[in-house]
Amino acid sequence: MRASSRPMAARSRGERALLFAYEESSSQLLRNMESIGLDLRRWVAKGLLRIESTRPTLHGLEQHLVHMYDLVNEFKPAVVAVDPISNLTSQGDDGGLKLTLMRLIDFLKTSDTTALFTSLTADSGAAALASSEVGVSSLMDTWLLLANIALNGERTRTLQVLKSRGMPHSNQVREFVFSDRGVDLVDVYLFGDQVLTGTARVAHEAQLSAANDLRGRDHERRLRDLANRRQALD
Repeated sequence: MRASSRPMAARSRGERALLFAYEESSSQLLRNMESIGLDLRRWVAKGLLRIESTRPTLHGLEQHLVHMYDLVNEFKPAVVAVDPISNLTSQGDDGGLKLTLMRLIDFLKTSDTTALFTSLTADSGAAALASSEVGVSSLMDTWLLLANIALNGERTRTLQVLKSRGMPHSNQVREFVFSDRGVDLVDVYLFGDQVLTGTARVAHEAQLSAANDLRGRDHERRLRDLANRRQALD
């Protein structure tokens, strides 16, 4: 899931959004979002979205921070997204990055600006959670974990809320899918004590549909037989 989903909601309310992209150029980002039905070009044209695409190696952490300060003060966005913060350093445990992000978070909170940060991890298991906690996760109000699960010869994308301060939230792991209409959350599909995702969910839904259709036809046959017997008695 890309970092543009939250800014898209802000733009639909007429708010300004500022996206710092450290993996893709502006043209690549706009093209990729169009593939899932998100037209960002019109918001850029209206001046509600600004995409600042920069190579992480172009500046040091201090220069990146100053550049962010200047753009936020100039553009005055309601939402700021940084995608991803992990690309600002080549070291997994960089104390300088943590201090830089702490200063950026304090600045955005003082400016009453909603912030969305993404961070890449090499693994989505326990190791990823441990490495994330070394960073700035304790400063975040809401922490979402996106993961790719390999099962039955396919990969499915899942989302879960690890924490969300001051608000109720689901404890379930939800599957999400990309389509030409954007990103859709799939309802939790339980089968016994298992949660089915991907083709396993689709196959089980097809089995249930076929079984229901068979039961329906059997019921109709029984009704016809009963009507025939009643007619014979009459």
